[in-house]
Amino acid sequence: MEQFLQQLINGLSLGSIYALIALGYTMVYGIIKLINFAHCDVYMIGAYVGYACMTYFHLGLLPSMLIAMAACTLLGMAIEKIAYKPLRNATRIAVLITALGVSMFLEYGTMFFVKAEVRAYPSMTGWMAQSFQVGGVNISMLQVIIMAVTVILMILLQFIVKRTRVGRAMRAVSLDKDAAELMGINVNSTISFTFALGSALAGAAGVLVGVYYNSINPLMGMLPGIKAFVAAVFGGIGLIPGAMVGGYAIGMIETMVDGYGNSLYKDAVVFAILILILIVKPAGLLGKNTREKV
Repeated sequence: MEQFLQQLINGLSLGSIYALIALGYTMVYGIIKLINFAHCDVYMIGAYVGYACMTYFHLGLLPSMLIAMAACTLLGMAIEKIAYKPLRNATRIAVLITALGVSMFLEYGTMFFVKAEVRAYPSMTGWMAQSFQVGGVNISMLQVIIMAVTVILMILLQFIVKRTRVGRAMRAVSLDKDAAELMGINVNSTISFTFALGSALAGAAGVLVGVYYNSINPLMGMLPGIKAFVAAVFGGIGLIPGAMVGGYAIGMIETMVDGYGNSLYKDAVVFAILILILIVKPAGLLGKNTREKV
């Protein structure tokens, strides 16, 4: 039982990171039906910005995370303006190829400037380096911080989407972009804000991963990015609650396979679940099947 609870805590920590990344995928898809594969590399850039803040400027975790989120916000908006906006009316395959190109540009551009070697995040000190026992289960303060930050950001995101004017604009554009424009909504600004919001969450996830796993590299976004995409599809792509549920579910499944099975199989199990979901319920756990007019 103690081992199960320990793996559950580990799964919630990992799932929190997947959920933050998956939210960026699902928001962009919900607005413009685009799978932004460059999103995972925005998460990588956030990790490097946080690393620079903590290593060279000796800032704390929270200031470094806020700066990383701000930097990723600007990066996300720049990617949308430069790479995606000119292709707004292009075919989906053209936009998909562009997204892959932007992803590789960010990966190898970063590798050119910071080199390919793995960098180690500064070790946490003081109360953030502590851990405590609860009923035989070891919980580190970093795990508590990751889960707390994720919950706070998710609550803030839900407030923005449900209670603010720009959130109502996002929902309107998601339902019908042309009708929203006729009602006076600035569609371009709404799309840019969506990219900015998703990129900020990815930046936060990058810093949390760097602190938790203590290492970063220019290709660190590839596998977590794909798993976060699996999480978004698992919960229901285009749905914010679906990304949350999918992120936590994939995180817990992965740690359970790692703890009770073989760590070599955890990635295979995650992708097997994706295939199963696409066969049984293509819209995801919380999604509804809709007919597409052709």
